Amino acid sequence: MRFRQWRYPYRSAYLRARTNAGVLVKCGTKPPMRYASWSIASVIALLFTACGGPGTSPAAQKREGTDQNVHIMDPHSHARPEEAVITHLSLDLNVDMEARRLKGTAAYAINRGKGDTIRFDTDGLTIHSVKLADGTDAPYTLGDTSFLGRELAVKLPAGADSLIIAYETGPGARALQWLSPGQTADKTKPFLFTQGQAILTRTWIPVQDSPGIRFTYDAKVTVPNDLMAVMSATNPQERNADGVYHFRMDKAIPAYLVALAVGDIVFKPIDERTGIYAERTMIDKAVWEFADMGKMVSTAETLYGPYRWGRYDVIVLPPSFPFGGMENPMLTFATPTVIAGDRSLTALIAHELAHSWSGNLVTNATWNDFWLNEGFTVYFEHRITEELYGPEYNAMTSLIGHQDLMNTVADMEAKGDPGDTRLKLDLAGRDPDDGMTDVAYEKGFALLRLVESRVGREKFDAFLRGYFDRYAFQSMTTERFITYLHEELLDPANVTVDVERWVYQPGIPEDDIVPVSDRFTKVEEQIARWGNGTPAKELATQGWSTFEWIHFLRHLPKGLEEGSMADLDRSFGFTRSGNTEILAAWLEQCILNDYDAAYLRLDEFLRTVGRRKFLIPLYQELVATEKGRTIAEGIYAAARPNYHSVSVRTIDAMLGWEGRQGSITL
Repeated sequence: MRFRQWRYPYRSAYLRARTNAGVLVKCGTKPPMRYASWSIASVIALLFTACGGPGTSPAAQKREGTDQNVHIMDPHSHARPEEAVITHLSLDLNVDMEARRLKGTAAYAINRGKGDTIRFDTDGLTIHSVKLADGTDAPYTLGDTSFLGRELAVKLPAGADSLIIAYETGPGARALQWLSPGQTADKTKPFLFTQGQAILTRTWIPVQDSPGIRFTYDAKVTVPNDLMAVMSATNPQERNADGVYHFRMDKAIPAYLVALAVGDIVFKPIDERTGIYAERTMIDKAVWEFADMGKMVSTAETLYGPYRWGRYDVIVLPPSFPFGGMENPMLTFATPTVIAGDRSLTALIAHELAHSWSGNLVTNATWNDFWLNEGFTVYFEHRITEELYGPEYNAMTSLIGHQDLMNTVADMEAKGDPGDTRLKLDLAGRDPDDGMTDVAYEKGFALLRLVESRVGREKFDAFLRGYFDRYAFQSMTTERFITYLHEELLDPANVTVDVERWVYQPGIPEDDIVPVSDRFTKVEEQIARWGNGTPAKELATQGWSTFEWIHFLRHLPKGLEEGSMADLDRSFGFTRSGNTEILAAWLEQCILNDYDAAYLRLDEFLRTVGRRKFLIPLYQELVATEKGRTIAEGIYAAARPNYHSVSVRTIDAMLGWEGRQGSITL
């Protein structure tokens, strides 16, 4: 998922802790096994041990064997894979766009373990029936409601290894965003998309919703015949007249990567294995913008081995999508805010593509290990873009990311949250979205960049390629990775890196490598000239990239008067910019300096764009003053229906929206 450069993460209140957090399950011997391949005998032989918390140094723990398949009992899931675990999911769903409801069945192949019960995660679902393969009812119970939803516990008679659950979604299913025609680009047909990360797939499928549990799936999805359905699986490239679509994902993936989108969309290829889905008015713009997708796939393969998923396509969603992108296998979900008309923001595609290795192929075992997904992916993204666009491009984007990290860490420390600046987190009892900050992305990237600098790029590349090959389609814990890093790279190279300090301690270690950009140095020279009285129109800005403009706007002097802001706006047209990155950085300055001339554009932007990376800092700056809070509440009251639940959750808390009509409950 891409939302790095989110500068001001908003932390929610602590939630009820799970009593079983931190239990470690170990299974199997060489070669590594996926859960889907567990035998009953091996599952019965599972060994339980206590697992130290994220503040515990690995030196005080027994290191995990790197050739064992491990599963941490996930504090954010009711699943108990040692009792029974799903290996395949078959969906048969009807999409009712008018009622805003999914209804149908979910059938499961199950690997039995030592128990007589299989436990699913559900949240807001109506369960109509649970049946065995022979059609007889299977006894089940639904647990109490919490922020994790409700546990669905199904008794399995001896020999039963499959179930069929008939269900429908509720009106508050937080993974589902239903859009009216007016909320889409074309303004003619309704739209639906899902966003499952981190623990929202349980709001539209009864499932074992843990990143450490992988399964294959197939689906039959029926939609209105004037719409098309696509999923994170094999996809149609043309519309079916009957509105019935069939999908297959034959690689085992975790629940958060099961995704669905339905709308008036069309497909256009870029090359033989990449292409774009989008609404009709967006398709040509998107195909042009993402013309380098095929080159990105080839570059990634050269670096870290074959792309294992078949096709790599992208769907451009309506602007309410809350993230820059989501790495759903075979079909990245992307925001239209990266379509700038100059291909300047396509690093997002490199990021989501990189997840095809780091995240989708080797996946964090729990959300406490989220940095293993995102830190690796940011590193991989930079390697792709450096290869395609050059070292200076990489230097600029790396420095922007580092600035974001330092802002985030300073903000957390000021709020008294230094523990959240660790890479390995303890999110038990909290929504795992709380851990999806720049720390996982940029501090994780900084650690990997440091390791590369110590061992050399050639050795580090060989290490990463071996890592992806060895642990393909498995889950990974932080402790398991640290062991592998020491045994396979640092120790043989006789290199010392204080990995444990980076992972288990708060803050940014002293050996952090700060990126340097010559082009940003030249930008700072122009800022100084302007501050010394040079009119904006006389500054040497010709040929500046998006990143240079962002650096310029972020480093303007504080306390600018209206005349100075107007000088910048007249010279560079910031308020009219169609580049959302530049516009968002400018609007933040407008709020800080109370530049009234841009407030109509701010209102329009916040009502139409749902990307959380932009929303959070803008709302946060608004609520810092009495005038701004009044503006923020007025805009939010109108814009809130356009936002996805993950954005709503954060802004509701920021504005104190809880308890008002239409607020969500967690």
